Amino acid sequence: MADNTATAAVVEQRLRDAGIQLTMGGEPTLVPLQPDGAEWNVSADGPTKLTYARALAGELRRRAWPGSCLIHCPGKRYDGEVNPRWALRLITGLDGQPLVHWPQHGNTSNTSNTVPSQPQLLDLIHAVGADLRCPLHPLPLRDPLQSDRQIWAVPLSCDQGLWRGVPWPLPEPLRQLTQAPGPAGLRLPLEHFPDDALRQVLTLESDPEGWTIFLPPLEREPLLLLLRSIASHSQPWSEPELSGVLPWDAMTQWQVLGITADPGVLEVNLPVCHTWQDYADWMHCLEQAATHVGLRSWRFRNNRQESTGGGNHLLLGGPNLDDNPFFSRPAWLVGLLRYWQHHPSLAYLFNGRSVGPASQAPRPDEGSASRLDLQLALHTLERLPDGDQRVAIGETLRHLHADRSGNTHRSEISLDKFWNPAWSAGCQGLLEFRAIETLPDHRWSSAVALLFRALAVRLLEPNQRPVDLHPWGESLHDRAMLPSELWRDLETVLADLTRSGLALDHHPFRAIWDWRFPVLLHWCSDQGQLWVRQALEPWPLLCDTPVEGGSTSRFVDSSLRRFEVTADQTLQRNCHLVLQGRALPWPHSVQPLAVGYRQEALFPCLHPCLPADLPLCLELRSQIDDAPIAVWHLATESEGFLAVDSSQIKTMAAARIDRASPLPSVRGGCTLDLRL
Repeated sequence: MADNTATAAVVEQRLRDAGIQLTMGGEPTLVPLQPDGAEWNVSADGPTKLTYARALAGELRRRAWPGSCLIHCPGKRYDGEVNPRWALRLITGLDGQPLVHWPQHGNTSNTSNTVPSQPQLLDLIHAVGADLRCPLHPLPLRDPLQSDRQIWAVPLSCDQGLWRGVPWPLPEPLRQLTQAPGPAGLRLPLEHFPDDALRQVLTLESDPEGWTIFLPPLEREPLLLLLRSIASHSQPWSEPELSGVLPWDAMTQWQVLGITADPGVLEVNLPVCHTWQDYADWMHCLEQAATHVGLRSWRFRNNRQESTGGGNHLLLGGPNLDDNPFFSRPAWLVGLLRYWQHHPSLAYLFNGRSVGPASQAPRPDEGSASRLDLQLALHTLERLPDGDQRVAIGETLRHLHADRSGNTHRSEISLDKFWNPAWSAGCQGLLEFRAIETLPDHRWSSAVALLFRALAVRLLEPNQRPVDLHPWGESLHDRAMLPSELWRDLETVLADLTRSGLALDHHPFRAIWDWRFPVLLHWCSDQGQLWVRQALEPWPLLCDTPVEGGSTSRFVDSSLRRFEVTADQTLQRNCHLVLQGRALPWPHSVQPLAVGYRQEALFPCLHPCLPADLPLCLELRSQIDDAPIAVWHLATESEGFLAVDSSQIKTMAAARIDRASPLPSVRGGCTLDLRL
């Protein structure tokens, strides 16, 4: 990585020279060592996920931000899910210093498990009221889910620096929380709250295991005053768990790291990184912290190491909206979008197994937009005059960067967080590169991030930008998805960077390619070498919706698989291949060779009446006398092609299909489809 570090310094210098502050963000995902149960496969939440999240947050707090505050917040709410998902937020100052100094940090006295009693909680409430110069009126509530839990609801609001506490005259029979799960502050009977008061309530709860404070929704400075007051009076006890809602400007005025529940994984939202080195340092820290608490960025499935199944989306933006680099440079943004469209490796090489139109990150030319609309949009945007063009960019592109259902989040380069006033989180000026999965080595993820950042810098030069979209046609889902073609395309990308003085070390990318496309067969002798590698196949979308995962998960038909065959010139002169008794043509530079086959009969699936094509029999035969040299058998993709014992070769040869029968039909130009 030394060469990449040197190039990273050049990238940052060129950004400074151009007067650009280009921030980065990431969303890596993690799973436990034994990812069992629905919560670690399809569901967003489950019995162990929050426990792992708290452990990870604690370790990150210890390693990166000592003294930072950890707050349990309501997360996103998705259609089909009853409650919002939870989100843990670690917050600290922009300078890295704690916002609140909790006396328990660095305290060697034995207070780690001390919980305040009911009278002590009341004393704390009144002490906080005295600090704020505001009489407080605590109301005791019952928890129907836990009878030994003490709950105090304290109406408290702040308007232009004036604190206000009001009595809550709630009849005794109504003094209990709702039956919903979650912090007490989200379960209050607010339908019975006084009409003339803001519905803002400080909530304290305790039981023998610990105590929790739910913070009322306040602006940033009043929230800090409240937290500092609570902290100053909490020294005799353990540090409380905090929950609540962050102020609207928290992301720009504080450093914030998030840990959220996502289907099958834990998602980590990295804090804003101002340089590539910041990003690389966070990825390294996260890998160390995850390992310490029993989490990792990969899972073992199908006899091999695979990704978590979640993404590691990369975000590019600015330090704030006033300094966003894309708003006033639409031609630069157009250059980025066209360059990515020209290079399928940027969409497919770093993504998961599910690619194409039904994936979570379809390219714009795989989504809802026609080629004509994409061309018109980009030509129009690059001709806009100087000035802030955020509205024009957002309104033009967010309708085009969407999947075929019109979902603007599901796109290779999503703009639903760029400028969309219709959504509360839609005006952040962010480009989200979603065709990146979580990789098993933090150095690989950092190399991909540097690749994308370096390309953005290269494309600052107008003469380096493509002038139109590439007409891929059927080749996009055929030849362009094959491992050899993806590596060739990435070599072109890396060569572009080298010519621009931004050379990157090839080794991390080759390692990703090898991991991404495992070898199903490698045969070597004095007669030559043969490779068979797993290849991508764009799985079609099915219309059924999984019970687990709600609207965020979808069924695709993953029964169709593909592999690519490559061989050196020596082997092609000496031998030929036979698959299922039918001779295969050798691949060459003009015409690569792939084979598509149906691995299994799934339910639901497309074409349920078609049989599976496995097992497959692949023979290597002499060009001279057609004698068998080697025979392999494929029963499952996870096992790969296994050599057949010599005593079985004659039996299998006798049972094979007549070699005079026609080859399977070719689809897209390079793929022999065994179903046809």
